[in-house]
Amino acid sequence: MISVMLLFLCLFQGSVQGRYLLSSKSRPSPDDAAHFARWLVSQSSWGVISTIASNLGGAPFGNVVSFSDGKPGKGKGIPYFYLTTLDPTASSALKDQRSSFTLSEYSIGTCGKTDPENPTCAKITLTGKLKVVDGKSSEAEYAQTALFSKHPEMKDWPKSHNFQIFKLDIDDIFMINWFGGPKPLTVDQYLHA
Repeated sequence: MISVMLLFLCLFQGSVQGRYLLSSKSRPSPDDAAHFARWLVSQSSWGVISTIASNLGGAPFGNVVSFSDGKPGKGKGIPYFYLTTLDPTASSALKDQRSSFTLSEYSIGTCGKTDPENPTCAKITLTGKLKVVDGKSSEAEYAQTALFSKHPEMKDWPKSHNFQIFKLDIDDIFMINWFGGPKPLTVDQYLHA
């Protein structure tokens, strides 16, 4: 009986409510805004990206997207995406790069039963410009490795859909990870945490 329980714990310790936890890095203190923000981005695998949709008269258009900021446990903080212009997100970004990307700690399973809107369940919005990465650059190679290691099925997505790697050049960060409003955090502090 004990060995069955140990097997169960070993098999399921990395998931919460059916969501796989990417690593066992412990949750940083909410007081350390830069490290907390980097932790939240590196532990997440998807979020909602919003672009300016010219076909909707300039209205914002939000879309669920998968992303990676680096190989698991080695993220650099810059979100990379694998997008096709058959989807409104990429086609909108090619016309107007202004974008924002929002993540919730709830999606990684570390909020327990706390409502996602509760300030103790962190949320972050990175605002900036969604840009195509030069496909022949070393950055594209890094980004592809980062994306495919976190999202292996991307390797098999149809070549005919002309997927390209995009990145978000971050201009502003909005994060709430505890009571008292958003944490003051510069892009430089975030990137060098």
